[in-house]
Amino acid sequence: MSIINNINKVFDHRIRLGIMSILMVNEYADFNTLKELLGATDGNLASHTKALEKAEYISVEKQFIGRKPNTRYATTKSGRAAFKSHIEALEKLINKQ
Repeated sequence: MSIINNINKVFDHRIRLGIMSILMVNEYADFNTLKELLGATDGNLASHTKALEKAEYISVEKQFIGRKPNTRYATTKSGRAAFKSHIEALEKLINKQ
């Protein structure tokens, strides 16, 4: 069996890896927080959150705070499991001499 079998293509991009890393240690994060922490543009962040949502790795909650729209994201149970598996696969790859 190849040591790269458990590396998940969905997490290949640094922005997606960053989104998941932030959400793994926070209950949720809103769009602007993710944008600021990752240094991403609106369009770039939107496309990557859509990809993670499509894979059902994150959930999206839209609400209004006052009159301003607010979108916040959280990991799903399957997203947490997939990300943990991905990180474990990377660690095995790194530690394989």
